[in-house]
Amino acid sequence: MNQENQLQGRTIIDKEVSWDKTQVIMSKTNAFGIIEYANEVFIDVCGYEDYELMGQPHNIIRHPDMPKVIFKVLWENLKAGKNFHAIVKNLAKSGRYYWVITDFEIAKDENGVIVNYFGRRQAVPQEVVALHIEPLYKKLLQIEAASGVEFSEKYLIGFLEEKKRTYIEYIKELILEHEKTQSKSAHHEEVEEEDERGFFGRLFGR
Repeated sequence: MNQENQLQGRTIIDKEVSWDKTQVIMSKTNAFGIIEYANEVFIDVCGYEDYELMGQPHNIIRHPDMPKVIFKVLWENLKAGKNFHAIVKNLAKSGRYYWVITDFEIAKDENGVIVNYFGRRQAVPQEVVALHIEPLYKKLLQIEAASGVEFSEKYLIGFLEEKKRTYIEYIKELILEHEKTQSKSAHHEEVEEEDERGFFGRLFGR
């Protein structure tokens, strides 16, 4: 990507935000993705003040390196009332980037209509991003530029079909493999048997 690209007045800088990756970034949006709350971690990491974020679309932090198809799939799931774990590269006010994995709680009114999304985001192991996610996302971006989001999505579907995984299963597998290489303890032998809900619950401390 062109590091000198201008996006909403920001110069894209190919450097990571320095932040405490043990912390959880939290936000609340309405059903249309407009920010209604951001915790202190969110504010510290993205570099915006809370008054700059309130009332803004959540895509204020969207990085141009992110394929549109990932957000398409994410929003299709959220609007259907399904949580979705996506690995996302975000853009700070400074122009620097930070990678996270998403987790959502979906609030509905008495008629079952979605009114709010509560987003939680954790840091992603750099090795997972560098070895697996960045190459995939670059390929999806190239396809979007050449042939549009429709064919980017077709490529993603084919990629996952070859691996016999859903996107979320693929993400879980990548993080588990990373955990196992970091520690050969009995604990990591155990977590391999966790279902998705249990795995991501552990990941996000829920």
